[in-house]
Order: sequence, then structure tokens, then C-alpha cells
Amino acid sequence: MTKLVIGHFYPDLLNLYGDRGNVLALIRRAQKRGIDVEVKQISVGDPLRSDDIDIGFIGGGQDSEQNIMNDDLVHVKGDTIKSMIEDNIVFLTICGGYQMLGKYYQEHDGNRLECLGAIDYYTEGKKERFINDTVYELELDDGRKVAVVGFENHSGRTYLGEGVKPFMKVIKGHGNNGEDGFEGMRYKNTFGTYSHGSFLPKNPEVTDLLIELACKRKYGEDFVLPEAESLDETKAREAALNYIENGKEQMI
Repeated sequence: MTKLVIGHFYPDLLNLYGDRGNVLALIRRAQKRGIDVEVKQISVGDPLRSDDIDIGFIGGGQDSEQNIMNDDLVHVKGDTIKSMIEDNIVFLTICGGYQMLGKYYQEHDGNRLECLGAIDYYTEGKKERFINDTVYELELDDGRKVAVVGFENHSGRTYLGEGVKPFMKVIKGHGNNGEDGFEGMRYKNTFGTYSHGSFLPKNPEVTDLLIELACKRKYGEDFVLPEAESLDETKAREAALNYIENGKEQMI
């Protein structure tokens, strides 16, 4: 039987903007393919081994909550998470979770928070927040390009280093920093984005990409993810696109 274990990191602390819906989307679309799913909630003080999970999710949170979990992430679980990332375990990280995998976050007042340093990028905070509905273009591993929708609310400006690819191209919104035209990052099988919303329920191709990468790593590169109906998810994205482009709701 095909089975995936999802690790939901710090769900009691990093739970803004409905980000928990990303875990629910992973469960739903995996189960549509007959894949059994187990969810492990992993918070401060909980043990973590490198073979515990197949997909890791780290959401966004307020600064106070991020400060609480920072020591546990960096000094307790840090080496294990770094090993998991290098071993191609799949991770999706949102906003604060995305920032925390980089080198550091420097606040606009000059205070610098050292982050995990698992991947070569850094974030600088500014007074102005980017708050927008967003549209991106994602090129999938098979070359297809799809529209992706989300919602950004962040004051950080993230800059990618060597060997780190952007996740998506910005069509509407600001993305990583409002300068280079890109959103998020991809390093091996780890992804980061500023998209709340929740992100995955409106973007089934992204959900399927994460599930397929996890299954290929666990069951071999010849694993083919079976097709699954995406009517509800596609309607949700169409409604979001219609609202963003035309400023009005669409019945779904």
C-alpha cells in the first residue's frame, strides 16, 4: 500500500491566514489516488528523526510566535531538518516558515535574527508591507505552465543566493522583494512562498507536484501519480482569478 507521512511543523504557533488548509489539500488529493496519509504534528520539544516524514509543512506566524519556535528550529531540530532537505525530502514553507530556512532575517530597525541557514537566501524587513492578491506563473517539471493564485502579506524582502531557483514568476503582486519579478524559492525538493490563502486548495498542480515528488523519492523515480479530478480546485482558482482581474466574485 502506498503511504505518505506529512509532518506539520509548529501547528500551534504558525497558523495564520488559514495555512492549515495546505495540509488538508495534501491529504485530500493524496487520498483521491488511494494513497494512505498520516499526519504528525511536530512542535517545540517534540523529537524529530530524518526518516519520520515524507512531506514537511511549515506555515506562517506572527513575529512573537516565530521567536518562540526559532530556538527549537535552529538549535534543536536544525541539523535534522538540514539533512532532510539535502536528502530530497519534500518541504513546503509559507511566509515566516519560508524566511526561517534562510540565513537570516534583518528587521528594518537593524535587529538581526539568525535563521536556520539550510538554504542560501536572506530576508530584509522594511516598514512598507506588501499586501495583495497575487497571480504567478509556474513552470512544472514536465514543462507545462500554469497560473497560480495566492495572497501575500509580508514586510520582508527575500533575496536568493547561488543554486537557489525562484519558485514562480510574478504576474500580479510583489513576490520575493518587489524588484526581480520572482516569487518564492525552490532548492531540491524544498519550496518556499509568501502565498497564504490557503495556497494549495486553489492550485492543485502544485499539490500534485509535492505529492508526486514525495512518492518518487519513497517508491522510485518510475512512480507515476494517477490522474485525479480537480473540478472543485479549478473552480476555486477561476473564481479567485476573476475576482483579482475584475474585482467581483464568481459563483462556484
